Order: sequence, then C-alpha cells, then structure tokens
Amino acid sequence: MRTAEITRNTNETKIEVAINLDGSGQAKIKTGVGFFDHMLDQLARHSLIDLTVQATGDLHIDDHHTVEDVGIALGQALTRALGDKKGIRRYGHFQLAMDDTQVACALDLSARPFLVWNIAFTAAKIGTFDTELVREFFQALATHGGITLHVDLIHGINSHHIAEAAFKSVARALREAVEPDPRMAGVLPSTKGAL
Repeated sequence: MRTAEITRNTNETKIEVAINLDGSGQAKIKTGVGFFDHMLDQLARHSLIDLTVQATGDLHIDDHHTVEDVGIALGQALTRALGDKKGIRRYGHFQLAMDDTQVACALDLSARPFLVWNIAFTAAKIGTFDTELVREFFQALATHGGITLHVDLIHGINSHHIAEAAFKSVARALREAVEPDPRMAGVLPSTKGAL
C-alpha cells in the first residue's frame, strides 16, 4: 500500500494528514478554512488520492499558517507514500477548462522542487480567503513533495474558477504522475539511477 501519515505540530498549527495514492478520491477535510477545504476536496477527488486532513491553526491571525502548513505536511506525506518511486510514471500534465477559465499544469516528481506560478487572480479575496494563499499552498507542496511544478493560467475571469481550475489541473497531473506504469514495473523512471 502506498500510504503515509504525517503529524506536524508547531506553535502556529497542528496538522494531521493521511494519504493513499491508490485510493478513489475519498476526502475527509477539516481545516477551519471553508474555501480551502473545498479546494482540498477537489484535489483528492480529481487525483484519486484518498486524503484526510485535520488542521487546527491560528485562524484568529489569518489563514496563512494553516494553508501553508497543510501544504508542507501533504508534500511530506506524498514523498513518504511514493517511497523509492520505482514503477511510477513520474511526469504528469493536464490542461483543464472550467467555465471562463483554462489552467495548464505540468509536473515532475523529480525530487527537485521548483514552482513556476503564472496565475494572476482578478480579486484579492474569494469570500474571506486571500487568493495569494493558493500560491503559498502550492509552493509548500512542491518544496516538501520534491515536485517540479508549473501552473499556468491561459485565461480566466472569475477568481473562484481560477483557483479551482488550478487545484483540479494539478490533481489530474498528479494522478497521472503517481500512477504505476505497467511497462516500468520495479524500474526507477530516471536515467540517473536516482530520484
């Protein structure tokens, strides 16, 4: 089973994350940040990764620490669940349309974290959620998941749609990248011999 559990406790947040890479997209999410819960649910459902997130954070300050620390813990869980990465596809790409918005994601589970983020929101907030926190989440996920992650907004008007399309496109690309490749069973997908 390609599963992992991570507990991360700091003075700002207490995070518990559990994932199953071979799941069906089941999600149990409770962060105290409604819009973020909705986005994490989309991430699970469209990646087919079962995801449980329980987070308690200093929301009386703002949502930043909770969102970022969930990204850190989720990246760590992904790394642990992937293990030696033998037999996975490694790369993923998906271009997703959602109403007025189109977002493309390309990623590599390379263990070389890097984020290219070409997303501009049309509003500073979605409800009470700061749109700049979407990037913070993906920066933390990429850094701690060892992901080279490129996310590009092709076009979009509505900030809710832009954020949701970003989460869904990353989810679909991640689904492809973590899948076992039947032609590469037990083989590391790298000419270097290490990832």
